[in-house]
Amino acid sequence: MRLEQVLLIDDDPSIRKIAEISLSRVGKWRVFLADSGLQALDVVSREQPDVILLDVMMPGMDGPTTLKYLREKPSLSNTPIIFMTAKVQKHEIDTYCQMGAAGVISKPFDPMLLPAEVERIVGKLELVASN
Repeated sequence: MRLEQVLLIDDDPSIRKIAEISLSRVGKWRVFLADSGLQALDVVSREQPDVILLDVMMPGMDGPTTLKYLREKPSLSNTPIIFMTAKVQKHEIDTYCQMGAAGVISKPFDPMLLPAEVERIVGKLELVASN
């Protein structure tokens, strides 16, 4: 799978900015931004991201709830959704993956390595799917 478009959903403006710069300049991807789950649902009604990065803890509609709504959209049923969070203990990661997340990227993240981490997680999914 070739990644070209990424949707980043995070309520923190500084994280959105840093990640946007990383994903667009280092990853060379087109980046769509949403500051809430509700706004993300609006974005995906117009755009078709290849991968979605989703903050776990957001006011209003949190990450797990947003994931549920995104998965209800047929056009996103196979789109990798990766949680981004500071809560990365093994049992938490296991819970996120059981919810349907493709993987977890820990915060704070290294902006220079963020695109590679996204590619690693998506690549793992492709490997599993091909076996």
